[in-house]
Amino acid sequence: MYTIRKAKLEDAKRLVEIYSYYVLNTAVSFEYVVPTEEEFSDRMRKVMEKYPYLVAEKDGHIVGYAYSSPYSCREAYAWSVANSIYLDKDYRRQGIGSLLYRELEKQLKEQGMINLLAGVAFCEDEDEYLTHDSFNFHVCMGYEKVAHMKDIGKKFDRWYDLLWLQKKI
Repeated sequence: MYTIRKAKLEDAKRLVEIYSYYVLNTAVSFEYVVPTEEEFSDRMRKVMEKYPYLVAEKDGHIVGYAYSSPYSCREAYAWSVANSIYLDKDYRRQGIGSLLYRELEKQLKEQGMINLLAGVAFCEDEDEYLTHDSFNFHVCMGYEKVAHMKDIGKKFDRWYDLLWLQKKI
């Protein structure tokens, strides 16, 4: 059984542990260096001022998190957010991502958001650093591909594409 709750700044250490796997071992994140706990807390604080930041727990242990951030700082985009999700690598494909995203969508809808966006790293042929899992997850959650930027991020001496996916709620 999994529990979804609002993230707390004290969760930053565990969230960095989860995120570090993606930074160091995958092209899912285009960051090269794992943020410090302090830097991560600052990022969380900024997001939580206005947007949902959620964690999933199993038996009191955080196994994933999801959050929304502004798509753009321009006022006309005020009803559009960019969503992000990261799961502990040992807890993928257990329905946790769906639970997190459903709760995230519910809270965003209550805030009056209309457009949910997700930037997803992509490569035509999967490799040891990137699979199609994130793309497939978002499609299963009702997102549609609306943009495909080619060779936009370089990691592990390889170029990766970025897909923008959108869901209207």
